[in-house]
Amino acid sequence: MPVPAQYAIFPVINATLNGASTILLLTGRSLISRRRIAQHRLVMLTAFVTSTLFLISYLYYHFHAGSVPFQGTGRTRPVYFSILISHVLLAIAIVPLLIVTLTRALRDRFDKHRAIARWTFPLWLYVSVTGVLVYFMLYYWFA
Repeated sequence: MPVPAQYAIFPVINATLNGASTILLLTGRSLISRRRIAQHRLVMLTAFVTSTLFLISYLYYHFHAGSVPFQGTGRTRPVYFSILISHVLLAIAIVPLLIVTLTRALRDRFDKHRAIARWTFPLWLYVSVTGVLVYFMLYYWFA
């Protein structure tokens, strides 16, 4: 079943939001490593908002348009589904991690923030990058 035309732009929006999150995360990591705390905070809050907008857009799209089946064949199928499954599972796990990480930072509990951010950052980055990868594999590489 094809995606209704009014929802066709959503995969592009979602991939763009994921890509923006990736860039923001890498920028935020660079800023904190240079002890530019105020800029780090602003960029990471922007990354959080971008990821939240992605989640809202993603859920809205899939509620209205359903899912798009993967068209790849052969060896590409297990590669795609391995990436997709790890992406989905970590995307679910990242939500509470992000909330706790952000809450600790906003409450100036930087010792606890750092401890959990060491886990949150790479998982969030993986979810953002693989979100873009899943988009390209689904809509371009094997379509």
